[in-house]
Amino acid sequence: MFEAVKKQSLSDEVFDQLRKRIVSNSIQAGDELPSERVLCELLQVNRGAVREAIKRLQQAGLVQVRHGGATTVLDYRAAAGLELLPSLLINEAGEIQVDTARSIIRMRQILSPEIARDAAQQANENLVTQLQTLLDRMRTRQDTAQRQFAVFEFWELLVEGSGNIAYRLALNSLRKTYSHIWGLLTEMLADDFHDLSAFEQITAAVAQRNGEQAFAAARTHIDHSSELMNGFLDLYRQSIEQVKADES
Repeated sequence: MFEAVKKQSLSDEVFDQLRKRIVSNSIQAGDELPSERVLCELLQVNRGAVREAIKRLQQAGLVQVRHGGATTVLDYRAAAGLELLPSLLINEAGEIQVDTARSIIRMRQILSPEIARDAAQQANENLVTQLQTLLDRMRTRQDTAQRQFAVFEFWELLVEGSGNIAYRLALNSLRKTYSHIWGLLTEMLADDFHDLSAFEQITAAVAQRNGEQAFAAARTHIDHSSELMNGFLDLYRQSIEQVKADES
């Protein structure tokens, strides 16, 4: 069930192992974790590493620690936050969890136009200048990977310009999640990264402080990229199901 911990930060490794067990339902909501002593023996680490890992699990909303008592696993769907998304996107076999991926795509589809609208309505000259400067850089970058980083920087500027801390925290979680499939995103959205028309339209709308135009341009862009990603997920799910069928 557990593996001996090797190198890196001991508490990080313990945390990662326990978190994976919880989100994969290997350890289910309502179950009690083994005692500190037993975990130390199973994982071959010291108590300090176990205690630090359990503290982080508690902060993440994955367990409840009773004073002087057992550590109980919580239902992460009811207790955890967006920071858990990266753990839910890829399962222990290294496969993309398609339903989770679709949920992330849908959240992005809803939030992005609102971010663009709020940024336009709150815009100052500094934001406009930053967006225009970034657009100029994007025009000179033909490498897809460089364009990809620039696109994420574009959205970070819009989030910052919106002044909405909830958008900022959501984007932080999404970026960490995307890092697990960064290479796939490069392939899936290559055409999108090289088509600057939507970013030019959003920048123009921000410069005019026109929230509705920014919303519309962002919606068109995000709907298109969402369609591309969902299409990829359809093919991915079919390929995984075919592999499993061939193995059975």
